[in-house]
Amino acid sequence: QVHLVESGGGLVQPGGSLRLACSASGTSIGAKTMAWYRQAPGKQRELVASVTNYDTTLYADLVKGRFTVSRLYLKNTLYLQMHNLEPEDTGAYYCNAQFSIGDYWGRGTQVTVSS
Repeated sequence: QVHLVESGGGLVQPGGSLRLACSASGTSIGAKTMAWYRQAPGKQRELVASVTNYDTTLYADLVKGRFTVSRLYLKNTLYLQMHNLEPEDTGAYYCNAQFSIGDYWGRGTQVTVSS
């Protein structure tokens, strides 16, 4: 059973930075794609950023230039470095990993951007 655990969320002022991490356990194979999604209250979950096993990255337009996604492939560890955070970035951030054996989600970590 693959298990994903996110960490690094918290309360930050507008303009601040946070670094999220996601660690996958329960498998020795590398994920094909790992991604960060977020869900704000009353809104649908949306893709923030993803990275494939070929290091191809994809970003939502709203975070381009502010967020950077990276991964340690052999350790199935995913990071999201967030700079210049805005109140609109507030939400629960979820890690997703796509393996050949299935698609898995973490339970999320809360990011709150507020003064």
